[in-house]
Amino acid sequence: MDSVRTALGSAIANQAPPVPEFRNTESKLAYLRWLGAMSERLKKKMPELQIRQEFLQAVWYESKRAGLDVTLVMGLIQVESNFRKFAVSSVGARGYMQVMPFWTRVIGDGDPGKLFHMQTNLRFGCVILRHYLDRERGDNFLGLGRYNGSRGRAPYPEAVFAAQRGWRPDDRAVG
Repeated sequence: MDSVRTALGSAIANQAPPVPEFRNTESKLAYLRWLGAMSERLKKKMPELQIRQEFLQAVWYESKRAGLDVTLVMGLIQVESNFRKFAVSSVGARGYMQVMPFWTRVIGDGDPGKLFHMQTNLRFGCVILRHYLDRERGDNFLGLGRYNGSRGRAPYPEAVFAAQRGWRPDDRAVG
């Protein structure tokens, strides 16, 4: 457990800003097309353009940083909080990715209020999801179940997979 705590803690502590980096012009253009397409889809949930674009940039960055499929993360956020920054579940999970406050004591600085900060919440959520997927050897169904505390039961992973399909870019968006 100490090695897991150390690894997760260092992943959370790295406060690199979410600035996309691209290996070539085509990958940058693909990202910009993705950003435009996803921004349009998210407009009803987040009407303010700047907030929506910052959110999408952070989701993309944190997903890539954790080695996650951005559509899976978007589906998870939709199911967990319906894109509400200040969502709080009946068991106390917070923010977009519904991170439980105990994680701030285990791998953070102990301040659960920071879970309402967009980048902090997305970083915690993506690092935790990556950890659970690794524990389940890449099995998305079981990893999502661990994330939600419903391992082995179908409703939660199936809801995330259904939501994920709505965040897949069409062929024009990925170029």
